[in-house]
Amino acid sequence: MSQSKPFTITKRAVWEAYQKVKANRGAAGVDGQSIEEFEKNLPGNLYKLWNRLASGSYMPPAVRRVEIPKASGGTRPLGIPTVADRMAQMVVKDALEPILEPCFHADSYGYRPHKSAHDALAVARQRCWRTDWVLDVDIKGFFDNIDHELLMKAVRKHTDCKWVVLYIERWLTAPVQMPDGTLQPRDKGTPQGGVISPLLANLFLHYTFDAWMERKFPTIGFERYADDVLIHCKSLAQVTMLREALKRRLAVCKLEMSPSKTKIVYCKDGKRREDYPEISFDFLGYTFRPRKAKARDGSVFLSFLPAISGKAAKALRHTVRKWNLQRRTPISLEEIARRINPVLRGWMEYYGRFHRSALYPVMAQVDLHLAKWIARKHKRARRSLRRAFEWLRRIRRDCPSLFAHWRLAQAR
Repeated sequence: MSQSKPFTITKRAVWEAYQKVKANRGAAGVDGQSIEEFEKNLPGNLYKLWNRLASGSYMPPAVRRVEIPKASGGTRPLGIPTVADRMAQMVVKDALEPILEPCFHADSYGYRPHKSAHDALAVARQRCWRTDWVLDVDIKGFFDNIDHELLMKAVRKHTDCKWVVLYIERWLTAPVQMPDGTLQPRDKGTPQGGVISPLLANLFLHYTFDAWMERKFPTIGFERYADDVLIHCKSLAQVTMLREALKRRLAVCKLEMSPSKTKIVYCKDGKRREDYPEISFDFLGYTFRPRKAKARDGSVFLSFLPAISGKAAKALRHTVRKWNLQRRTPISLEEIARRINPVLRGWMEYYGRFHRSALYPVMAQVDLHLAKWIARKHKRARRSLRRAFEWLRRIRRDCPSLFAHWRLAQAR
């Protein structure tokens, strides 16, 4: 590498960043360039990116604003960087993450190596069994309201690498291109959708929340996945006190707790007799609430357990309807299976981890649409959904592994 460059960023670092961005795919940014178009002149584009990064002349372009629907209604704004900018962010992330990772709290699970949503859910389940109360915290517009000055103070606490600091500052202030094409300047927040944003968000909340909890309330357990937070308390008095303390703490860090979405929940089960209106909460696509469970001796008891949330199940059923399987009659059932099985496997792997029987009604919706396909495809089943279901049951008996979700029935 040329020694004339002010920053020691290697070409290998840029190459590895490109490979990771390619694996993650993603939409085009404001320049409209896809990863495939970037690869048409791969050596030249990678060299240009490295040259600008290493010389300090790299200036991030605007991020493209898109709105995606939320399961709870409304939309969530995402900021989509260009392909090249995602690679540049990955270079910085790869340099900064190994420094920050050992400092992060064990109960921070979001967007971290070797940690997952299932890990957070499993710990939350155990703690709900041990303690009676949960504070389900919602931080109002977290990603849009991160204070840049406080964030950069945290970055500088962990690194004095000039190019890491420089480029993070530039990304934080890069404008957003709105859907109508206008540019909106930014003086706070880090857009969801950026490669570096989850790491910066974790760093900000590490000092805002994790380290504060460890310092002020070391005996109280919590799980945090990005800005989704659960705190486990022993009594109503304790959880009420903690809610007020956290409200003040967030205000100091220029954040706000959502009063309508933050709630105190009683983890009611067969042994907990208190009367409290809130006995359920949603976390990472699961709803925790009182559910019947079976003990080892076969007896049934009431426990406090997670299962796929109603909102998540509704979103999955909506996806199934959008497939319009009954209109895919020109293709074979085997081809339908090939197309939808990867999605079904993903759903079962994520939502089937806890209380998987709650997933059965969603998968029954898939069978309903497959039966409708049979009813339109084959004359002998036409106009008779009952006959189509009988046909489908015979196919499932003869080819039980054709569709991924049929294994759920086998596992009952």
